[in-house]
Amino acid sequence: MARQPDDTKDAKFKSDDSALIRELALLLDETSLTEIEIERSGLRVRVARNISIAASMPANFHQMASGPAASAASVTPAAIADLAKHPGVVPSPMVGTAYWASEPGAKPFIEVGTKVVVGQTLLIIEAMKTMNQIPSTRAGTVTQILVEDGQPVEFGEPLVIIE
Repeated sequence: MARQPDDTKDAKFKSDDSALIRELALLLDETSLTEIEIERSGLRVRVARNISIAASMPANFHQMASGPAASAASVTPAAIADLAKHPGVVPSPMVGTAYWASEPGAKPFIEVGTKVVVGQTLLIIEAMKTMNQIPSTRAGTVTQILVEDGQPVEFGEPLVIIE
């Protein structure tokens, strides 16, 4: 004889799931993450939001003639896609938070116009409370810094343009 499901147990289970999903969605908004997954008591829940590269990029980019704190121009989604294909782009190797300097108030590693060599630290990405130095993959001059100090970044997101 097949066992009938307990309707009250199923209803409670569904309301608990709904509350958990809402809590995770709120956490995504608060942390600027795009995806979160947890497993608890045999239940696995994954909450993600669809974002395009345009949504994950800042609306303002630093131009060659300006320093990191100067105003920048607005860029269209097509221009963002072009930046990702630029031969001098340095993409983010991980998800985390990008920082321009080793500590708050310290001099930034680079500014627009800085000449860099292969292996020189461009910025730091904090991921899981670990500070990861992001090295230059080529020698040249920094022409654009595409992220703000303290900005969350995604894997593959363009960080810097070196020409």
